[in-house]
Amino acid sequence: MTWDPEMTKMLVQGLWDTLYMVGFSTLFGYMLGLPLGVLLAVSDKDGIRPRRVLYRLLDFLVNILRSVPFLILLILVIPLTKLLVGKSYGSTATIVPLTIAAAPFIARMVESSLKEVDHGVIEAAQSMGAGTWTMIGKVLIGEARTSLLVGVTIALGTILGYSAMAGVVGGGGLGDIAIRYGYYRYETGVMIVTVVILVALVQILQALGMMLARLLDRRKA
Repeated sequence: MTWDPEMTKMLVQGLWDTLYMVGFSTLFGYMLGLPLGVLLAVSDKDGIRPRRVLYRLLDFLVNILRSVPFLILLILVIPLTKLLVGKSYGSTATIVPLTIAAAPFIARMVESSLKEVDHGVIEAAQSMGAGTWTMIGKVLIGEARTSLLVGVTIALGTILGYSAMAGVVGGGGLGDIAIRYGYYRYETGVMIVTVVILVALVQILQALGMMLARLLDRRKA
């Protein structure tokens, strides 16, 4: 491998594309997954507003979406991707399948975090006449904020891994560089560098997430 300024420029652009995909996919994933997770937690049999039929429908939907491997999902949603962004390749196009893959995963994490809230706190709020929205916003989400933040960290790492897999179909970012140069052109050095960058990104994101979670725990205490 011949290392030159063009290679450095390509890796910097790949890093930017990866951060762009992961950032917006996580944002859109939470826009869909957070309310879905809240509905799952609230409508479950032990939730504050049990709705058996609603819970089963949402539970089925989430399970189906989570069961589809990301590479297959990437191909399945190509028509939708073209409809929304006008093309099926590149960083912007990859945000569509990344969001669809992330939303049910995020919903499950949100559901799990909300179900960890102490029932004593919930019962106390209910006994004081707290309404549904107050229960969701101030009690469930408020009490579970540390766990929810840890969930964001996990989601970022997972979506980052998905974005690397998107390189197989020209999804852009570091994964695309690793596939094009490390696999098709047998340039092992490029593959190693992209893997190191991806691992470093995951470690940085996890460290920041855990630091913020510890800060929230101290404030909560």
